[in-house]
Amino acid sequence: MKKFWNWVCDEDTESRTLYLNGVIAEESWFDDDVTPAAFKEELLSGEGNIVVWINSPGGDCIAAAQIYNMLMDYKGSVTVKIDGLAASAASVIAMAGTEVLMSPTSLMMIHNPFTIAIGDSEEMQKAIGMLNEVKESIINAYELKTGLPRDKLSQLMDAETWLNANKAVELRFADAIMFKPDEAVLQDSFIFSRRAVANSLLDKLKKPIPKQSTEPLYERLNLLKY
Repeated sequence: MKKFWNWVCDEDTESRTLYLNGVIAEESWFDDDVTPAAFKEELLSGEGNIVVWINSPGGDCIAAAQIYNMLMDYKGSVTVKIDGLAASAASVIAMAGTEVLMSPTSLMMIHNPFTIAIGDSEEMQKAIGMLNEVKESIINAYELKTGLPRDKLSQLMDAETWLNANKAVELRFADAIMFKPDEAVLQDSFIFSRRAVANSLLDKLKKPIPKQSTEPLYERLNLLKY
C-alpha cells in the first residue's frame, strides 16, 4: 500500500494535521479494502478538531469520494487549507471542510470526470452513462458547499475552470483567504485616517488669516503634504 497522506500530531496541543500531497491514490480504491480502511483507522485514531492541508492535482474519484465522506462524518471540526493546488478529485475532498481556506497563491480546478473504456458502441454508451452519474455525484458535493445552481456548476466543470483564491471565495468554493488582514481592522484604520485628516484641516481653517498676508490659501493649508 502506497500512502498519499501523512498525519502530524502535536502532543503539547493535542492537535492533529493531515497532509494530502500528490496524487490521491495512484492506484484505484475500487475493489481495494485495505487502503480506505487504513485511512479511516488513522482518521479515527484521535479526537478533536483537525486541519487538512491539500496540495494535489487530483486522482481517483472513488478515493476522493470516500475521503470526503469520512471527513464529513468526522465528529470534530475540519479546517481545510489549500497551500498549492486542489484540482479535480482533490477539490472534492476540499468541500468536506467545515471551513475552507486558500493561500493567496493557491489554485482550485474543477472539471468533468474522465475514464478509459474499451469495447463496442454499447460499452461506450455504458461508459458515458457512468461518467454522467459520476459528474452528478461530484456536483452534489459542490452544490452542498457553494449553494450554486447545478446547471452553473455543470458549466464550470464543462469549461475545466481554474479558480484563484479570490474567485474561489467569490463562488463560495472557499470561505476565506489565508494571511489576509482582517477587513474590520483595515476599515477602522481607514476611518481613523480620514477623521484625522478632517480634524487637521478644520484646525488649519480656524487659524486667523493675517490682514497683510498674500500667501495663497492652498499653500497655508499645506494640503499637498497629505
